[in-house]
Amino acid sequence: MRIVQINTFPYKATGSIMMNIHNKLLEEQYDSYVVWGRGRAAQNEHEIAILDEFGVKLHGVYTRITDKTGFASKTATRKLIDKLKQIEPDILHLHNIHGYYLNIELLFNYIRENNIKVVWTLHDCWAFTGHCAYFDMVGCEKWKTGCHDCEQKKTYPSSLIKDNSYWNWEKKRSLFTNLNITVVTPCIWLKNIVKQSFLKEYPVEVIYNGIDLNVFHPETTDFEEEYNLQGKYVILGVASEWTERKGLKDFIKLEEMLDRTKYRIVLVGLTQKQIKELPNTIIGIERTENVQELVGIYTRANVFFNPTYEDNFPTTNLEAIACGTPVITYNTGGSPEAISEKTGIVCEKGDLKSACQWILTNNSFVIDGKFVVEGKDEMVSKYLQLYNAISEDIKL
Repeated sequence: MRIVQINTFPYKATGSIMMNIHNKLLEEQYDSYVVWGRGRAAQNEHEIAILDEFGVKLHGVYTRITDKTGFASKTATRKLIDKLKQIEPDILHLHNIHGYYLNIELLFNYIRENNIKVVWTLHDCWAFTGHCAYFDMVGCEKWKTGCHDCEQKKTYPSSLIKDNSYWNWEKKRSLFTNLNITVVTPCIWLKNIVKQSFLKEYPVEVIYNGIDLNVFHPETTDFEEEYNLQGKYVILGVASEWTERKGLKDFIKLEEMLDRTKYRIVLVGLTQKQIKELPNTIIGIERTENVQELVGIYTRANVFFNPTYEDNFPTTNLEAIACGTPVITYNTGGSPEAISEKTGIVCEKGDLKSACQWILTNNSFVIDGKFVVEGKDEMVSKYLQLYNAISEDIKL
Protein backbone atom coordinates (compact mmCIF):
# COMPACT_ATOMS: atom_id res chain seq x y z
CA MET A 1 0.00 0.00 0.00
CA ARG A 2 1.38 3.39 -1.03
CA ILE A 3 0.58 6.31 1.25
CA VAL A 4 1.46 9.96 0.67
CA GLN A 5 1.05 12.60 3.38
CA ILE A 6 1.01 16.34 2.70
CA ASN A 7 1.54 19.18 5.20
CA THR A 8 2.82 22.75 5.21
CA PHE A 9 5.97 21.95 7.21
CA PRO A 10 7.89 18.79 8.17
CA TYR A 11 8.13 20.10 11.74
CA LYS A 12 6.06 22.05 14.28
CA ALA A 13 3.11 20.20 15.84
CA THR A 14 1.37 19.10 12.64
CA GLY A 15 4.63 18.25 10.90
CA SER A 16 5.72 16.10 13.82
CA ILE A 17 2.46 14.17 13.63
CA MET A 18 3.01 13.58 9.91
CA MET A 19 6.62 12.47 10.40
CA ASN A 20 5.74 10.15 13.31
CA ILE A 21 3.19 8.39 11.11
CA HIS A 22 5.64 8.26 8.19
CA ASN A 23 8.50 6.79 10.20
CA LYS A 24 6.24 4.08 11.63
CA LEU A 25 4.90 3.26 8.17
CA LEU A 26 8.44 2.79 6.86
CA GLU A 27 9.25 0.64 9.87
CA GLU A 28 6.21 -1.53 9.09
CA GLN A 29 7.36 -1.86 5.46
CA TYR A 30 4.67 0.39 3.96
CA ASP A 31 5.55 2.40 0.86
CA SER A 32 5.30 5.80 2.53
CA TYR A 33 6.05 9.31 1.28
CA VAL A 34 5.80 12.75 2.89
CA VAL A 35 5.38 16.07 1.10
CA TRP A 36 5.74 19.62 2.38
CA GLY A 37 5.86 23.04 0.83
CA ARG A 38 7.86 25.07 3.34
CA GLY A 39 10.85 24.26 5.52
CA ARG A 40 13.90 22.11 5.01
CA ALA A 41 15.01 20.27 1.90
CA ALA A 42 14.18 16.61 1.33
CA GLN A 43 16.76 14.17 2.72
CA ASN A 44 15.84 10.92 0.95
CA GLU A 45 13.68 9.49 -1.82
CA HIS A 46 10.66 9.15 0.49
CA GLU A 47 10.61 12.88 1.22
CA ILE A 48 9.33 15.43 -1.29
CA ALA A 49 9.87 19.13 -0.66
CA ILE A 50 8.06 21.28 -3.23
CA LEU A 51 9.86 24.39 -2.03
CA ASP A 52 9.05 27.60 -3.87
CA GLU A 53 10.03 30.49 -1.63
CA PHE A 54 9.18 33.13 -4.21
CA GLY A 55 5.87 31.41 -4.91
CA VAL A 56 5.01 31.40 -1.20
CA LYS A 57 5.66 35.15 -1.02
CA LEU A 58 3.51 35.77 -4.09
CA HIS A 59 0.77 33.61 -2.61
CA GLY A 60 0.91 35.69 0.57
CA VAL A 61 0.64 38.96 -1.39
CA TYR A 62 -2.18 37.50 -3.49
CA THR A 63 -4.03 36.60 -0.28
CA ARG A 64 -3.52 40.07 1.23
CA ILE A 65 -5.12 41.63 -1.85
CA THR A 66 -7.81 39.14 -2.92
CA ASP A 67 -8.62 37.06 0.21
CA LYS A 68 -8.31 33.95 -1.99
CA THR A 69 -5.72 31.92 -0.12
CA GLY A 70 -5.26 28.47 -1.59
CA PHE A 71 -5.75 29.62 -5.17
CA ALA A 72 -2.20 30.61 -6.11
CA SER A 73 0.99 28.44 -6.10
CA LYS A 74 0.08 26.77 -9.40
CA THR A 75 3.66 25.96 -10.41
CA ALA A 76 4.47 24.20 -7.11
CA THR A 77 1.18 22.30 -7.18
CA ARG A 78 1.74 21.06 -10.73
CA LYS A 79 5.13 19.73 -9.60
CA LEU A 80 3.40 17.99 -6.71
CA ILE A 81 0.80 16.44 -9.01
CA ASP A 82 3.56 15.18 -11.33
CA LYS A 83 5.12 13.45 -8.31
CA LEU A 84 1.77 11.97 -7.27
CA LYS A 85 1.25 10.62 -10.78
CA GLN A 86 4.59 8.84 -10.52
CA ILE A 87 3.85 7.39 -7.08
CA GLU A 88 0.17 6.54 -7.72
CA PRO A 89 -0.83 6.57 -4.03
CA ASP A 90 -3.53 4.25 -2.72
CA ILE A 91 -4.24 6.76 0.03
CA LEU A 92 -3.51 10.48 0.09
CA HIS A 93 -3.35 11.76 3.67
CA LEU A 94 -3.82 15.52 3.93
CA HIS A 95 -2.89 17.57 6.98
CA ASN A 96 -2.69 21.39 6.71
CA ILE A 97 -3.12 22.37 3.07
CA HIS A 98 -3.23 26.09 3.82
CA GLY A 99 -0.07 28.11 4.37
CA TYR A 100 0.54 29.74 0.95
CA TYR A 101 2.12 26.73 -0.74
CA LEU A 102 -0.68 24.83 -2.53
CA ASN A 103 -3.38 25.47 -5.11
CA ILE A 104 -6.36 23.58 -3.71
CA GLU A 105 -8.30 23.73 -6.97
CA LEU A 106 -5.58 21.96 -8.95
CA LEU A 107 -4.99 19.40 -6.16
CA PHE A 108 -8.63 18.51 -5.61
CA ASN A 109 -9.39 18.33 -9.32
CA TYR A 110 -6.58 15.77 -9.57
CA ILE A 111 -8.06 13.86 -6.60
CA ARG A 112 -11.52 13.87 -8.18
CA GLU A 113 -10.37 12.87 -11.65
CA ASN A 114 -8.41 9.92 -10.26
CA ASN A 115 -10.94 8.92 -7.58
CA ILE A 116 -8.19 8.85 -4.95
CA LYS A 117 -8.97 7.76 -1.41
CA VAL A 118 -8.23 10.61 1.00
CA VAL A 119 -7.67 10.76 4.74
CA TRP A 120 -7.85 14.37 5.89
CA THR A 121 -6.72 15.26 9.40
CA LEU A 122 -8.18 18.63 10.31
CA HIS A 123 -5.87 20.51 12.65
CA ASP A 124 -8.16 23.57 12.61
CA CYS A 125 -11.39 24.75 10.95
CA TRP A 126 -10.04 26.33 7.75
CA ALA A 127 -11.32 23.55 5.48
CA PHE A 128 -14.98 24.52 5.94
CA THR A 129 -14.89 28.30 6.47
CA GLY A 130 -14.71 31.13 3.99
CA HIS A 131 -11.63 32.62 5.57
CA CYS A 132 -10.57 31.85 9.15
CA ALA A 133 -8.93 28.91 10.89
CA TYR A 134 -11.00 29.50 14.07
CA PHE A 135 -14.20 31.40 14.81
CA ASP A 136 -14.82 30.93 18.55
CA MET A 137 -13.58 34.34 19.69
CA VAL A 138 -16.10 36.21 17.56
CA GLY A 139 -18.90 33.67 17.99
CA CYS A 140 -19.40 33.37 14.24
CA GLU A 141 -21.68 30.66 12.81
CA LYS A 142 -21.79 31.79 9.18
CA TRP A 143 -19.61 28.82 8.21
CA LYS A 144 -22.65 26.57 8.71
CA THR A 145 -24.66 28.06 5.84
CA GLY A 146 -22.32 30.31 3.88
CA CYS A 147 -19.67 32.82 4.96
CA HIS A 148 -19.97 36.53 4.12
CA ASP A 149 -18.99 39.92 5.58
CA CYS A 150 -16.12 38.33 7.50
CA GLU A 151 -15.37 39.85 10.92
CA GLN A 152 -11.93 38.27 10.87
CA LYS A 153 -10.73 39.32 7.43
CA LYS A 154 -7.45 40.61 8.88
CA THR A 155 -6.70 37.48 10.90
CA TYR A 156 -4.78 34.57 9.35
CA PRO A 157 -4.85 34.19 6.39
CA SER A 158 -5.01 37.96 6.42
CA SER A 159 -6.62 40.00 3.66
CA LEU A 160 -6.02 43.74 3.77
CA ILE A 161 -8.31 44.73 0.91
CA LYS A 162 -11.08 42.42 -0.32
CA ASP A 163 -13.54 40.18 1.51
CA ASN A 164 -14.09 37.08 -0.61
CA SER A 165 -15.32 34.87 2.25
CA TYR A 166 -18.52 33.95 0.41
CA TRP A 167 -16.61 33.03 -2.77
CA ASN A 168 -14.10 31.00 -0.73
CA TRP A 169 -16.84 29.12 1.15
CA GLU A 170 -18.71 28.22 -2.03
CA LYS A 171 -15.51 27.24 -3.82
CA LYS A 172 -14.35 25.02 -0.96
CA ARG A 173 -17.76 23.37 -0.73
CA SER A 174 -17.61 22.59 -4.45
CA LEU A 175 -14.04 21.26 -4.31
CA PHE A 176 -14.14 19.36 -1.03
CA THR A 177 -17.46 17.49 -1.28
CA ASN A 178 -18.59 14.34 -3.14
CA LEU A 179 -15.18 12.68 -2.89
CA ASN A 180 -13.77 9.56 -1.19
CA ILE A 181 -12.69 11.30 2.01
CA THR A 182 -12.43 10.08 5.58
CA VAL A 183 -12.06 13.02 7.96
CA VAL A 184 -9.97 12.66 11.12
CA THR A 185 -10.23 15.12 13.99
CA PRO A 186 -7.88 15.20 17.01
CA CYS A 187 -10.78 15.74 19.44
CA ILE A 188 -14.50 15.18 19.91
CA TRP A 189 -15.18 18.93 19.87
CA LEU A 190 -13.97 19.30 16.28
CA LYS A 191 -15.83 16.16 15.18
CA ASN A 192 -19.05 17.74 16.39
CA ILE A 193 -18.21 20.96 14.55
CA VAL A 194 -17.43 19.11 11.30
CA LYS A 195 -20.79 17.39 11.48
CA GLN A 196 -22.43 20.84 11.26
CA SER A 197 -20.39 21.89 8.21
CA PHE A 198 -20.57 21.02 4.51
CA LEU A 199 -18.16 18.15 5.27
CA LYS A 200 -20.88 16.35 7.25
CA GLU A 201 -21.41 13.81 4.44
CA TYR A 202 -18.08 12.17 5.31
CA PRO A 203 -17.27 9.65 8.04
CA VAL A 204 -15.37 11.37 10.88
CA GLU A 205 -12.92 9.48 13.08
CA VAL A 206 -11.42 10.89 16.29
CA ILE A 207 -7.71 10.12 16.72
CA TYR A 208 -6.15 12.08 19.55
CA ASN A 209 -2.75 13.61 18.95
CA GLY A 210 0.00 11.62 20.63
CA ILE A 211 3.40 12.77 21.82
CA ASP A 212 6.74 11.02 22.18
CA LEU A 213 6.76 9.77 25.78
CA ASN A 214 10.40 8.78 25.38
CA VAL A 215 11.11 12.50 25.11
CA PHE A 216 8.42 14.11 27.27
CA HIS A 217 8.83 12.85 30.81
CA PRO A 218 10.06 14.41 34.08
CA GLU A 219 13.66 15.47 33.65
CA THR A 220 15.61 17.99 35.72
CA THR A 221 17.85 20.55 34.02
CA ASP A 222 19.66 23.71 35.14
CA PHE A 223 16.68 25.87 34.14
CA GLU A 224 15.86 26.76 37.77
CA GLU A 225 19.38 27.97 38.51
CA GLU A 226 19.72 29.81 35.22
CA TYR A 227 16.68 31.98 35.96
CA ASN A 228 17.02 32.18 39.76
CA LEU A 229 13.76 30.37 40.43
CA GLN A 230 14.80 28.59 43.61
CA GLY A 231 11.88 28.55 46.04
CA LYS A 232 9.50 30.11 43.51
CA TYR A 233 6.14 28.75 42.34
CA VAL A 234 6.48 28.73 38.55
CA ILE A 235 3.48 29.24 36.25
CA LEU A 236 4.37 28.25 32.69
CA GLY A 237 2.91 29.17 29.31
CA VAL A 238 4.12 27.71 26.01
CA ALA A 239 3.00 28.50 22.46
CA SER A 240 4.57 28.25 19.02
CA GLU A 241 3.11 31.68 18.29
CA TRP A 242 1.67 34.04 20.91
CA THR A 243 -1.28 35.52 19.05
CA GLU A 244 -4.28 37.12 20.75
CA ARG A 245 -6.19 33.85 20.79
CA LYS A 246 -3.47 32.21 22.90
CA GLY A 247 -4.26 34.48 25.86
CA LEU A 248 -1.01 36.39 26.34
CA LYS A 249 -2.87 39.31 27.95
CA ASP A 250 -4.35 36.95 30.54
CA PHE A 251 -0.88 36.10 31.83
CA ILE A 252 -0.23 39.78 32.43
CA LYS A 253 -3.52 40.11 34.31
CA LEU A 254 -2.81 36.95 36.32
CA GLU A 255 0.64 38.24 37.30
CA GLU A 256 -1.00 41.30 38.84
CA MET A 257 -3.17 39.04 41.01
CA LEU A 258 -0.28 37.10 42.57
CA ASP A 259 2.40 37.81 45.16
CA ARG A 260 5.44 38.54 43.02
CA THR A 261 7.81 37.47 45.76
CA LYS A 262 6.45 33.91 45.65
CA TYR A 263 5.19 33.37 42.12
CA ARG A 264 6.93 33.74 38.75
CA ILE A 265 5.41 33.45 35.30
CA VAL A 266 7.57 31.96 32.53
CA LEU A 267 6.46 32.24 28.89
CA VAL A 268 8.12 30.28 26.06
CA GLY A 269 7.73 30.98 22.34
CA LEU A 270 7.69 34.78 22.38
CA THR A 271 9.19 37.12 19.82
CA GLN A 272 11.89 39.57 20.91
CA LYS A 273 9.37 42.39 20.53
CA GLN A 274 6.88 40.63 22.83
CA ILE A 275 9.58 39.98 25.41
CA LYS A 276 10.51 43.68 25.49
CA GLU A 277 6.86 44.63 26.05
CA LEU A 278 6.36 42.25 29.01
CA PRO A 279 6.51 43.42 32.64
CA ASN A 280 10.05 42.81 33.89
CA THR A 281 8.66 40.42 36.50
CA ILE A 282 7.61 37.93 33.79
CA ILE A 283 10.35 35.76 32.29
CA GLY A 284 10.06 35.71 28.50
CA ILE A 285 11.86 33.12 26.39
CA GLU A 286 11.99 32.86 22.60
CA ARG A 287 10.85 29.76 20.75
CA THR A 288 13.28 26.92 21.38
CA GLU A 289 14.11 24.09 19.01
CA ASN A 290 15.88 22.30 21.86
CA VAL A 291 13.28 19.78 23.02
CA GLN A 292 15.32 18.73 26.06
CA GLU A 293 15.43 22.34 27.20
CA LEU A 294 11.64 22.54 26.86
CA VAL A 295 11.21 19.28 28.80
CA GLY A 296 13.29 20.73 31.63
CA ILE A 297 11.11 23.85 31.71
CA TYR A 298 7.91 21.78 31.77
CA THR A 299 9.32 19.65 34.57
CA ARG A 300 10.36 22.59 36.76
CA ALA A 301 7.03 24.40 36.39
CA ASN A 302 4.52 23.96 39.19
CA VAL A 303 1.59 24.46 36.85
CA PHE A 304 1.05 24.88 33.11
CA PHE A 305 -1.49 27.60 32.30
CA ASN A 306 -3.09 27.46 28.84
CA PRO A 307 -5.55 30.39 28.55
CA THR A 308 -6.37 29.67 24.93
CA TYR A 309 -9.51 31.28 23.52
CA GLU A 310 -9.54 29.26 20.28
CA ASP A 311 -7.97 25.86 19.82
CA ASN A 312 -8.31 22.33 18.55
CA PHE A 313 -6.44 19.82 20.75
CA PRO A 314 -3.25 21.54 21.95
CA THR A 315 -0.32 19.18 22.38
CA THR A 316 1.26 21.55 24.90
CA ASN A 317 -1.27 20.27 27.46
CA LEU A 318 -0.11 16.72 26.81
CA GLU A 319 3.57 17.65 26.99
CA ALA A 320 3.12 19.34 30.36
CA ILE A 321 1.15 16.43 31.82
CA ALA A 322 3.71 13.92 30.54
CA CYS A 323 6.40 15.92 32.38
CA GLY A 324 4.42 15.66 35.63
CA THR A 325 3.00 19.19 35.57
CA PRO A 326 -0.73 19.88 36.16
CA VAL A 327 -2.65 22.00 33.67
CA ILE A 328 -5.10 24.88 33.97
CA THR A 329 -6.90 25.55 30.70
CA TYR A 330 -9.98 27.32 29.44
CA ASN A 331 -13.08 25.52 28.24
CA THR A 332 -12.04 26.01 24.63
CA GLY A 333 -12.35 23.60 21.70
CA GLY A 334 -10.81 20.23 22.53
CA SER A 335 -8.42 21.59 25.17
CA PRO A 336 -10.48 20.25 28.13
CA GLU A 337 -10.49 16.72 26.67
CA ALA A 338 -6.95 16.12 27.97
CA ILE A 339 -7.77 17.28 31.50
CA SER A 340 -9.23 15.33 34.42
CA GLU A 341 -9.35 15.92 38.16
CA LYS A 342 -6.05 14.02 38.31
CA THR A 343 -4.30 16.37 35.92
CA GLY A 344 -5.63 19.86 36.55
CA ILE A 345 -8.68 22.06 36.11
CA VAL A 346 -10.80 23.58 33.35
CA CYS A 347 -12.01 27.18 33.76
CA GLU A 348 -14.37 29.22 31.64
CA LYS A 349 -12.71 31.64 29.21
CA GLY A 350 -11.23 34.61 31.00
CA ASP A 351 -12.00 33.25 34.48
CA LEU A 352 -8.69 34.26 36.03
CA LYS A 353 -10.24 34.31 39.49
CA SER A 354 -10.78 30.53 39.38
CA ALA A 355 -7.34 29.97 37.87
CA CYS A 356 -5.73 32.08 40.57
CA GLN A 357 -7.71 30.34 43.32
CA TRP A 358 -6.58 26.93 42.07
CA ILE A 359 -2.95 28.07 42.09
CA LEU A 360 -3.21 29.46 45.63
CA THR A 361 -4.86 26.34 47.04
CA ASN A 362 -2.94 23.64 45.14
CA ASN A 363 0.68 24.52 45.84
CA SER A 364 1.59 20.85 46.29
CA PHE A 365 -0.62 19.35 43.60
CA VAL A 366 1.06 16.27 42.14
CA ILE A 367 -0.15 14.38 39.09
CA ASP A 368 -1.05 10.76 39.75
CA GLY A 369 1.89 8.74 38.50
CA LYS A 370 -0.49 6.13 37.09
CA PHE A 371 -1.95 8.59 34.61
CA VAL A 372 -0.53 8.05 31.15
CA VAL A 373 -0.81 10.50 28.27
CA GLU A 374 -1.52 8.81 24.96
CA GLY A 375 1.78 8.44 23.16
CA LYS A 376 2.64 8.75 19.51
CA ASP A 377 2.72 4.95 19.10
CA GLU A 378 -0.95 4.68 20.07
CA MET A 379 -1.82 7.52 17.72
CA VAL A 380 0.09 6.00 14.81
CA SER A 381 -1.42 2.57 15.47
CA LYS A 382 -4.90 4.03 15.06
CA TYR A 383 -3.91 5.67 11.77
CA LEU A 384 -2.53 2.34 10.53
CA GLN A 385 -5.82 0.65 11.41
CA LEU A 386 -7.66 3.35 9.48
CA TYR A 387 -5.39 2.97 6.43
CA ASN A 388 -5.87 -0.80 6.45
CA ALA A 389 -9.65 -0.46 6.73
CA ILE A 390 -9.67 1.93 3.77
CA SER A 391 -7.32 -0.38 1.86
CA GLU A 392 -9.68 -3.33 2.37
CA ASP A 393 -12.48 -1.16 1.06
CA ILE A 394 -10.39 -0.41 -2.02
CA LYS A 395 -9.88 -4.14 -2.66
CA LEU A 396 -13.61 -4.79 -2.37
